[in-house]
Amino acid sequence: MTPDRTATGRPDGVFLASKLVIEILAPILIGLLYVLLNSLIPEPSRQRFNALMVGGAGAAYLSGGALGPWELVFCAVLTYVAFRGLDSWTFIGIGWLLHTGWDIVHHLKGQPILPFAHGSSFGCAICDPVIAIWCFTGGRPLWTWRRVGTPRPGVSG
Repeated sequence: MTPDRTATGRPDGVFLASKLVIEILAPILIGLLYVLLNSLIPEPSRQRFNALMVGGAGAAYLSGGALGPWELVFCAVLTYVAFRGLDSWTFIGIGWLLHTGWDIVHHLKGQPILPFAHGSSFGCAICDPVIAIWCFTGGRPLWTWRRVGTPRPGVSG
């Protein structure tokens, strides 16, 4: 075994690349898939569904109890944010960012969202901001987006 190879015989770069895909790119793709699938839900149901999802995300860590009573406080805060999200995409985006922070705390504490997947909170902390950005844009279907500076059809540029 040479110094530039892992115990499996693969070059170090191959291991690092596969780890990058699993830990970084996969959560981003999951966030984009979430956005794409949610784009299929018509309004106003899309906004209501996302408010419910962010409210449920607030309770995701309750069973672990890693942060004691703070888990309940966070759940209550996210429940309020989700309620406000029924009328505001901005609040839904704020909820996802709050959950991102909670994911980071749990990752650093070693209490992942999925106990059998050590990096699950880290992945969730990458996925959630992707969803939040979409929410901050108003949760519009992806196919209604157009490039900045591109005139609308029928409008001279």
